[in-house]
Amino acid sequence: MAGQDEGPAGETPGSGQTHSLPGATFLPFGFAIGVALILIGVVVSWPVFWIGCAVAVLFGLLWVADVVRGGRLPAPRPRPAHDDDDGERFGRDKFLEMSTLGIGALIGGAVTAPVVGFAIAPTFIGQGDDDVDLGPIENYPEGEFRVVTFMSKPEQGQVSTRTVFIRNNGFADGTPSFTIISNRCVHLGCPTQPGGPTSADEAVEVETSSGTVRLIPTLPASFVCPCHGGSYDIEGNRTAGPPVRALDRYTFKIADGNLVLGERYSVGTVEGTGASARIAAYDVYDPGQHVDGPTQWMYPLTPNMGR
Repeated sequence: MAGQDEGPAGETPGSGQTHSLPGATFLPFGFAIGVALILIGVVVSWPVFWIGCAVAVLFGLLWVADVVRGGRLPAPRPRPAHDDDDGERFGRDKFLEMSTLGIGALIGGAVTAPVVGFAIAPTFIGQGDDDVDLGPIENYPEGEFRVVTFMSKPEQGQVSTRTVFIRNNGFADGTPSFTIISNRCVHLGCPTQPGGPTSADEAVEVETSSGTVRLIPTLPASFVCPCHGGSYDIEGNRTAGPPVRALDRYTFKIADGNLVLGERYSVGTVEGTGASARIAAYDVYDPGQHVDGPTQWMYPLTPNMGR
């Protein structure tokens, strides 16, 4: 219009402000990648899950800051000369953008929260091991193995029947020492057996506060899995076949002269024997999963399977 000077592109004469035009941004894509990593991490591994959380939070905050700062909003149109309203107004484009972000966040949360909850909650809820009374320690002669069968959860009946191999190692620093090895093969979970004579006719049944416990004398030179040829030495170290680590073990305590079984834990390797053994102990892993090295991160998250 004649008589009116125009400033540089994007600048309104006399306003003293410059408004940038909408520009492309990668922030939404970064946020989407973070959400995708979270969902993948729920299935694959904890590190991927937490990396996804960090990426989603970082790009989400940057995205919100970018919107609030107004760097992506188009330059405002000149107000008509006859508009006498001096109050602040928000354009429809900004309202729609903020509404879309809010609705998208609500939908994303509504979709993601149940998936994450159902996938992760079982890992933390009701997966602990109860203590099991295995009877007087006099039933476990020093230096000898016993095949011990018990019910980990008597209220569930025979389905909770478990078997362990127990050896009394004598005393270590004035404290009773026991080796308690799970019979579950760490290849696919099949029951292993003592590689030596087992005297089933000499079995003893003991009534304890946890129910009936059956003890069978055995003289193993090893432990073997009849399913796929897995083999372990008497400390539970893998010696042959497809297993990826040593047999799991259990913690224990002595209460009123009785041997009490505690939590199960996974084992990488065992160096030494008996009371002097040095055990590479880890949280419980499922059969087939590595417990050390880079390969441990390549397996899905799974809840503790219990005893």
